[in-house]
Amino acid sequence: MQTRTLGTTGPQTSALGLGCMGMSALYGDSDRSESIATVHAALDAGITLLDTGDFYGMGHNELLINEALRTAPAAAREKAQISVKFGALRTVEGGFTGYDGRPNAVKNFAAYSLQRLGTDHIDIYRIARVDPGVPIEETVGAIAELVAAGHVRHIGLSEVGAETLRRAAAAAPISDLQIEYSLISRGIEEAILPTARELGIGITAYGVLSRGLISGHFSRDRKLAANDFRGMSPRFQGDNLDRNLDLVDALRKIAEQKGISVAQTAIAWVLSRGEDIVPLVGARRRDRLTEALGALEVALDADDLAAIERAVPADAAAGDRYPTDQMAHLDSER
Repeated sequence: MQTRTLGTTGPQTSALGLGCMGMSALYGDSDRSESIATVHAALDAGITLLDTGDFYGMGHNELLINEALRTAPAAAREKAQISVKFGALRTVEGGFTGYDGRPNAVKNFAAYSLQRLGTDHIDIYRIARVDPGVPIEETVGAIAELVAAGHVRHIGLSEVGAETLRRAAAAAPISDLQIEYSLISRGIEEAILPTARELGIGITAYGVLSRGLISGHFSRDRKLAANDFRGMSPRFQGDNLDRNLDLVDALRKIAEQKGISVAQTAIAWVLSRGEDIVPLVGARRRDRLTEALGALEVALDADDLAAIERAVPADAAAGDRYPTDQMAHLDSER
């Protein structure tokens, strides 16, 4: 397994991480046994970074990771690194009501995560979205206290803009920024990515296949389950979906010429953007994981990258990446 280092203060991880959210929430029903088998397969392949959130299935995802690690070979379990997002406030019905970044809340969230994960430390800990009522310095400072106590190894951030990134980095060492980055979500390139690089902060890129939209497996006539987040996502709606899948069709021609899949092309593109970027692949099944791992063997030369740029230009995507109410929570979009 190839490795990359998260910033100047962060850990060395596998070049690909496994995003585990879909095993518990937001993409319709999932198969628990297949999810655990997929985590085991990822560990066996050398993936070390497992990404979760305490609000994914209201704790379900952390408990699933706990089970997967307990039943994995000891050598793989010891190499696993867990990245946890916290702070989202949920309702019994599954709705989101805001974010809590108060220092006491940070420590409370961490205590529950450690219990559910069955571990004595969290490798990377980050608030999922900035709490507008709490200065980022206070939230980061609380995580720094958890680091000093040995409960957390590294401090991360999620979906923050360049100004917030600077303020947080001035308060404590930041290993990485987790943020959406893909062929059709390139907003970080203007200010956020350059700022992260200036500050020595790595990027863990989620949504590299845009929730399956640019995986090559999503069809125009696909019917989504009622509990699938994509049913509310602007990029999966009406004319937006047609326009976005036209981009996928253009990307497919390049993939076919190289003898690889569309998903492998999209993941390889993110890998090519810099050694400081670790893509998170949200595979819920072993076959999808195997496909994603194949991207590590793909070499994109200058001609390939130019062709991809022509097929999927920056800002070519139709529709916002989240519904309007959720876009309002993104510090990165301000």
